Amino acid sequence: MASSFPSQTPAYGQFPQYGFGQQPQMPQMPQMPPTFSGGQMPGFPSFPQKPPSSAANVPGMLPIEESYIENILRLNKGKIVTVYTTFENNSQWNAKVFKGIIEAAGRDHLILSDPQTGQRYLIPMIYLDYVTFDEEINYQPSFGTPSLSSFPPR
Repeated sequence: MASSFPSQTPAYGQFPQYGFGQQPQMPQMPQMPPTFSGGQMPGFPSFPQKPPSSAANVPGMLPIEESYIENILRLNKGKIVTVYTTFENNSQWNAKVFKGIIEAAGRDHLILSDPQTGQRYLIPMIYLDYVTFDEEINYQPSFGTPSLSSFPPR
């Protein structure tokens, strides 16, 4: 059976030879289909686009939906807390309890200071189980309030 494609490829193990100043011919790329305004292709259903969140791109403000532990800990900076952690596969201590003042909280860590000894603890969030407070917790379920604007966005 004969092939309808012209044989422009060399036989197995043979390479085309190009002389000085000659360039190999690049194959022609197929034509791309025409583009349509609005990104809508004919014959395909249109789905509504989610409008961009107005608070998501405001400099100096956290996006509305970010009710994460790190942000709650930041809102309570300076308060005394008890932090319960678990360290898997640790033969010396599997679980450890830290008590201290919240100095800072980041995406992946918590920094506590012990007011009695002055010692500081850097606790990776991956080990954090839960936190207890001896006083009322600062938490604002209606995000986007002025108190969150002092924290940098992610």
